[in-house]
Amino acid sequence: MPIIKHRAPLQALVAVRGHPFDRTAFDAMFQAMDGIAATMVDQPAAALLMNPDAMADFDVLVLYDMPGLDFEAPEGAPHYREPSEALKAGFRGLLEAGKGVVALHHALAGWPTWGDYHDWLGGQFLYRPGTVRGEPRLDSGYRHEVTHTVTPLPHPVTEGVEPFTLTDELYLAQVFAEDVTPLLVSDAAFTRDHFWSAHLAVQGQMFCHDGWEHPAGSSLVGWTRQALNSRLVYLQPGDGPSAYEHPAYRRLVENAIRWVAAD
Repeated sequence: MPIIKHRAPLQALVAVRGHPFDRTAFDAMFQAMDGIAATMVDQPAAALLMNPDAMADFDVLVLYDMPGLDFEAPEGAPHYREPSEALKAGFRGLLEAGKGVVALHHALAGWPTWGDYHDWLGGQFLYRPGTVRGEPRLDSGYRHEVTHTVTPLPHPVTEGVEPFTLTDELYLAQVFAEDVTPLLVSDAAFTRDHFWSAHLAVQGQMFCHDGWEHPAGSSLVGWTRQALNSRLVYLQPGDGPSAYEHPAYRRLVENAIRWVAAD
């Protein structure tokens, strides 16, 4: 099924903040998309717009944020913050209304206590050991500057994208593979020896996995799923300019925005 061209310009609300990023380079990626107008709004203000009324004039919600985590907490960092009842109702309302969502990179770690949110996204990155879908899970892994080859699978979101090599951050995180339609597969090794513990990192032990015996994870780095009445796409790449400026990544993000916005 081809990408359906939308009325121009297609309006995207892009929620950001919660994780450091190169704002100028990230914005340039959207500026290069013909017929797409992106409005970048920082959290927590962005959360106030995540409801059907406030997003009536937007076609797509793009998540490049990481809310619900306080890394400045004096003890037990990161401290988890609960989403407001208004946000939970508003976000559900968006999905019930069929508003398309594209989630990028560290959005997988946002709102760690909100189970429905991660069911909708199709996975979860954990900054400390926790319970996911009723099962105990270790904290997730991260690794910066990994050079790997990404192979796209047939889908409108991957239209025009050939296998490509990217140097970017990878996650060893929870992927609900049985609930998603795969889009992208990486040839990287998603095993404990190739990642660092996120929990040890926030405790001050960067680039360490001592005593962290995380099981092997999924090689999926992109997928789509039906979230209530909405199309949702998650793309795991996107840590910095090496991704933002890559033609294949730009094409994937643009295709994803157009596909989730299509009626």
